[in-house]
Amino acid sequence: MVEGVETDFAKRMSYGDYLRLDQLLTAQAPLSGQHDELLFITIHQVQELWMKLLNHEMDLAIENMRRDELRPCFKALSRVSRIQAQLIGAWDVLSTMTPHDYLAFRASLGSSSGFQSWQYRMIEFRMGAKDEFMLRPHRHRPDIIGPLEAAFRGPSIYDEALRLLARRGLPVPVSVLERDLTKRHEADEGVTAAWAVVYENPEAHFDLYELAEELVDLEDAFQTWRFRHMKTVERIIGHRMGTGGSAGVSYLKGVLEKGFFPELWSVRTRLKAR
Repeated sequence: MVEGVETDFAKRMSYGDYLRLDQLLTAQAPLSGQHDELLFITIHQVQELWMKLLNHEMDLAIENMRRDELRPCFKALSRVSRIQAQLIGAWDVLSTMTPHDYLAFRASLGSSSGFQSWQYRMIEFRMGAKDEFMLRPHRHRPDIIGPLEAAFRGPSIYDEALRLLARRGLPVPVSVLERDLTKRHEADEGVTAAWAVVYENPEAHFDLYELAEELVDLEDAFQTWRFRHMKTVERIIGHRMGTGGSAGVSYLKGVLEKGFFPELWSVRTRLKAR
């Protein structure tokens, strides 16, 4: 017995009570009896938990950016980067599953698909990947569709960054600031020019310079996650159609071509040596 350590939890909150481990550890319910189905369920549930935290931190980053408080914004984005590393690493575990392992229980998934993850869609909307079609799988859930539509119709993290640049007196085009927020942002030469001011004068705009690099990190990691997702799916099911009617690997390859913050990449080409 360890002196001073509580051992009687009949009427007190325990570690398991606080974390609701009885609920958490019984949420994995394989349907097929196949060994690897537990791996598949666990990986996807863990990713959903990380995405919940990622959205929580993105909310904080956007809120603080809106208030011109960039230090807490950077702290939140730093945490997002570490969450993204966990999300990327999860594919390494899932990739230990062979095609034979997966096909043994695939029928148990029915029409379910990662394409239907509303938390993933929330992240995409906040990153600026706006597509009204992506709201359709969630129309039957009032508790989900409300927050999703708010994110779809509201400013992305990049929209907030461009508004911040404008408030700081940088030449962000009015047409960009007043654009339809339900559409994906398209590359704009005027926005590239505004970021060029920041990159060519980092000492004068150091917090904006740091913000730009934080956003580049965010997109870089998100695209890495997408790539690892695509390669893991290709490794396990090849080019067959995905569950739930999705196009599988061909769809995942297509979204890799769609970035989020185009001017933060194009500005690098126009910078002059100092």
